[in-house]
Amino acid sequence: MDMYRFALFTCFLDAVWGQIRYSIPEELEHGAFVGNIAEDLGLDLDKLSARRFRIVSGAKKQYVEVNLENGVLFVNERIDREELCEQSLSCSFHLQVVIENPLELYRVEMEILDVNDNSPSFPWSEFNLDISESAAPGSRFPLESAQDLDVGSNSLRTYLLSVNEHFFLDIQTRSDGSKFAELVLQNPLDREQQSAHQMVLTAVDGGSPERSGTAQIDITVLDANDNAPVFDQSFYRVRLAENAPKGTVVIKLNASDLDEGPNADITYSFSGHAPIKVRQLFSVDSHTGEIKVKGVIDYEKARMHEIYVQAKDKGPSAVAVHCKVLVNVLDKNDNLPEVILTSVSTPVQEDAPPGTVIAVISVMDKDSGENGNVDCEIPHQIPFQLHSSFKNYYTLVTCDFLDREAVAEYNITLTARDMGSPPLFTRKTILVQVSDVNDNAPHFKQPSYTVYLTENNAPGASICSVTAMDPDSGQNAYLSYSILEGNIQGMPVSTYVSINSDNGNIYALRSFDHEQLKNFQVTVQAQDAGFPPLNSNVSVNIFILDQNDNAPVIVSPVPQNGTTPSEAVPRSVDAGYLVTKISAVDADAGQNSRLFYQMLQATDPSLFSIALYTGEIRTIRQLVEKEPTRHRLVILVKDNGQPPLSATVSIILSVVDSLPDSQPDLGDLSLSPHHSSNFALYLIVSLGAISFTFLVAIIVLVAKSNLNVRMSSGASGCAEPNGNGAMPQVYCYKMCLTPESSKSDFMFLKPCSPVLSVQQNNAKSTDYLTSGWSALDRNELSSTRAATPNECAVFKYRDNLQIQFMRIFFTDCKMSLQEGAAPNYSWTPKYTQPQSEPPDYQHNVYIPGTTSGYSTLKLAPNRGELDVYNTFSTFGKKKRFISNYEQSFDKDDGIISNSIFK
Repeated sequence: MDMYRFALFTCFLDAVWGQIRYSIPEELEHGAFVGNIAEDLGLDLDKLSARRFRIVSGAKKQYVEVNLENGVLFVNERIDREELCEQSLSCSFHLQVVIENPLELYRVEMEILDVNDNSPSFPWSEFNLDISESAAPGSRFPLESAQDLDVGSNSLRTYLLSVNEHFFLDIQTRSDGSKFAELVLQNPLDREQQSAHQMVLTAVDGGSPERSGTAQIDITVLDANDNAPVFDQSFYRVRLAENAPKGTVVIKLNASDLDEGPNADITYSFSGHAPIKVRQLFSVDSHTGEIKVKGVIDYEKARMHEIYVQAKDKGPSAVAVHCKVLVNVLDKNDNLPEVILTSVSTPVQEDAPPGTVIAVISVMDKDSGENGNVDCEIPHQIPFQLHSSFKNYYTLVTCDFLDREAVAEYNITLTARDMGSPPLFTRKTILVQVSDVNDNAPHFKQPSYTVYLTENNAPGASICSVTAMDPDSGQNAYLSYSILEGNIQGMPVSTYVSINSDNGNIYALRSFDHEQLKNFQVTVQAQDAGFPPLNSNVSVNIFILDQNDNAPVIVSPVPQNGTTPSEAVPRSVDAGYLVTKISAVDADAGQNSRLFYQMLQATDPSLFSIALYTGEIRTIRQLVEKEPTRHRLVILVKDNGQPPLSATVSIILSVVDSLPDSQPDLGDLSLSPHHSSNFALYLIVSLGAISFTFLVAIIVLVAKSNLNVRMSSGASGCAEPNGNGAMPQVYCYKMCLTPESSKSDFMFLKPCSPVLSVQQNNAKSTDYLTSGWSALDRNELSSTRAATPNECAVFKYRDNLQIQFMRIFFTDCKMSLQEGAAPNYSWTPKYTQPQSEPPDYQHNVYIPGTTSGYSTLKLAPNRGELDVYNTFSTFGKKKRFISNYEQSFDKDDGIISNSIFK
């Protein structure tokens, strides 16, 4: 039979109460059609999902479900009526339809109709009856009843007995409508003719098709015992409170027998009519006839019980007599209210408007009357309210705006209390979590950050860390850090520092030089990952602390044409005469730039002294006739840093009778024979190879020109350690000399672009000392020589006559070969506009008799040799310094000079 034709559907809509009812048979398969609930309720199918249409069941299982696309109510899980309602004639459960926006509630009653899916069954497949042969016709013998779990017309309808000549069945009905059969003796028994009889008892239900169950009856014919026991009453009625303790006496039965001896000794027991559940709940004392409580008496499961008891003597052919005991159960308030969360919408967004439905709650109490009436309540100090929709159904809604940063979750205690005496209550905690909305911008722990960083730091090292906090959670609290774009000394800030976007650690991308950059500021932004993202900024001020990384530089006196500087001292001077002054500068700041002067060596230590702070060399006493005419002094200039750095200078003091008139020193313009011979050799080789290398020379010149252009465009100008970025305006000139200029006083000037200024290298050791120049590391010199073939010194004149020395490397000095002409050498010194300096260096500026304030130092590839150039006209003339205090005699003037270069 078609399941849909078999199902009975009754649907009615109560306009007053908003209820609808469906009737369906049990055992329907999953997906079976129940009804179109959307159509029955008059709802718009297109708005079911938008309005969050859902079914809330009060049962423990979700038996039915709704298809939101067509509004059809269908079976979600197989329904077993016997499991759901046991033996109750009517079986139903209730649903609640919840629709939001606006909130609408409908009550749906689901009636479950019984299907004949259970066959009658006997507790035993075989029964034994002992019947005395003296039993008179009409004697009745109760038989074991069959049990059928179905109800109504599908329950047990009748009993059938197989054909025999002695017995027939008398079918009777109990008060609850159930059937039971008694075997009635129709014809007397004769044990001598037949001592046993066998029959088949069949139980048939009223279903269609009908079902049946059978049991075999074995009858043993006994000899006669002519008196049967008799009960005081055939029917007893008693009351029993539920949950009565085990062993409680329900009633004491009494039966009597007129016989004597064993035939009058009576035993009591359950008769065959007693159901199995009765046997589980009660017990019968076989000697006293007391019926006692054996199991748990529950009013909610059964409000009354029928107990069938039989009495039987111990005589031969004993006949059993029967009675019925009706036990009415009295209800007690013994069941706690039960709270069922049928629907919980959590977490809820913190910006949810008041009135948002959080949960749908149903409560139930198995007790009856006032004991089953339940009231619910929640605390008042929370932004939630409990609304009652139908009886025992509630909705939990918000009554105020939520703030997750203030309270991230709520533990709402729901109290359900019945009306019994004393009342019983149940508490259930509902956890409502508040989901985050990105409504808080990050904020830093400090309004600004200040970092003090020592110069010459290692690139890539962490210099500080910034930390921001965001009270939001999840992605809304995940922060990423970045540095806003900006420029420092014309360069992007990204070339100076970087930041770890995850933890806010800031790293230096370069080694900072206090002399070039004293401080700068970057702006760090912290941005969360919410939508839309929120951010905040903080300033990070970075101060570069000075380190003693620059050795003093001797600026006066300076070597002349590679020779040791000399000064003339009149023989007639008195003690305290100012002979000359050693001037030096230090690019560092503070104590690292404070200089001290000390005399390391002197031909006669008792004749000259040097001022510790000013570098002034004065006579200690008058000169005598027998004094040597030449005195050599080695002066040490040391700064006040830790560790201190130093430089030395040698000076020759010549004792003369009187000072000559000051004449400009043009130097020796002639080339030495060695230089001339080398130059002739180079010229011959060049002229001989020019025909083979002409094309190659052009390519090389073009490549070098492009390289110079790129290096010039990449230079940022001469750096000035004033903390404000680039140095003042720099003027660059390019002076070029031909080899023939060594024999004349003419100078050739050629305009050029500014060359790249290289930062002064750190002088970390005082082991290498040169006369008139700063100390340089041997490794630095050798490594620099390959990349920068020319090295020159630039003097910057200040308005207070101070002279500061800075060493730069030439990358634009080049040699070109031209057909028929000698090689052309060029060099490029740099000049800066006068700048004001602190008063710390005023005592260092004094250059008596100085003819030129510009000098150029070239370090020869061979260690220990220095090429010194005094003026442009003497460019290219080579003089050799003798290192390690070696004594060398100059053939031109016969002067012994000492220099130190380690």
